[in-house]
Amino acid sequence: QVQLVESGEGLVQAGGSLRLSCVASGRAFSNYNMGWFRQAPGKEREFVASISRTGTIRGYADSVKGRFTISRDNTKNTVYLQMNSLKPEDTAVYYCAADGPTGIRRAPQRSPDYDYWGQGTQVTVSS
Repeated sequence: QVQLVESGEGLVQAGGSLRLSCVASGRAFSNYNMGWFRQAPGKEREFVASISRTGTIRGYADSVKGRFTISRDNTKNTVYLQMNSLKPEDTAVYYCAADGPTGIRRAPQRSPDYDYWGQGTQVTVSS
């Protein structure tokens, strides 16, 4: 079992940047594929980005491609989401999620593929 804790919440102006972090407790972080999702008020949770257990496979939602970058440091049990050129429509609660433990390297984009979730962190982008 793994527990996930996100950090990095903030209020930024449009065009600004923010980096979110998600630290996983427990052993063998490298056995988990990781993802970021977000949920805006009144909307369903949606996929943002994902990364395979070794970092070799990454996936992005079309709405964030070219602006967001997902990365991970398995020595620190941490996955990151670097968000640049932020837009007001990026405003949401951002959730970190873990798929595993597994020997499969993949970057899932569907919520049901994930087994563990963090509590979420708020990102607000003002116009």
